Amino acid sequence: MRTDIYGQQILNESDLCDLFMRDPSRTINSAYVEQLINFDNAIILEDNIPKLIHYIESQDSVDEFDSKSQNNWYMPDEYKTFDIAKFVLDCCKTDEELQRVGEELIKFQERNMFPLLCYCKYLVDTMRKHNIVWGVGRGSSVASYVLFLIGIHRINSLHYDISIDEFLK
Repeated sequence: MRTDIYGQQILNESDLCDLFMRDPSRTINSAYVEQLINFDNAIILEDNIPKLIHYIESQDSVDEFDSKSQNNWYMPDEYKTFDIAKFVLDCCKTDEELQRVGEELIKFQERNMFPLLCYCKYLVDTMRKHNIVWGVGRGSSVASYVLFLIGIHRINSLHYDISIDEFLK
């Protein structure tokens, strides 16, 4: 397996076989692969095998690639259309929590960060599903009560009176 200048992992036939021999239950939506001997036939595989995408070296600079990729959120469609605002508002139990969440959601919306919040929800759900342990929280992200409700961290910024401005500077 190799990684291109954009950070994408590129598999060859041997890598692909090793990947599924080690963990046949592994779920991957798609994989970039180097030229396969019979690539067209390899695409028509069982449902649990990822869609194989023939890797073609791009001529874009890293900055151009990043710019084109910024709106591609690699998550299931149900998370792309998930009503994250309703989810976090429904988690609130007090007027103080509702006020804080409302304030944060406005700031997230002004910065067009709802897709990021949906991705965070997907990430947390996936880690919980697979019993993956992640940190308690660190840095400015712990200032966000919304991220606390989603489960990104375990620091209640309301309890510690941490302003959201510490996060969204």
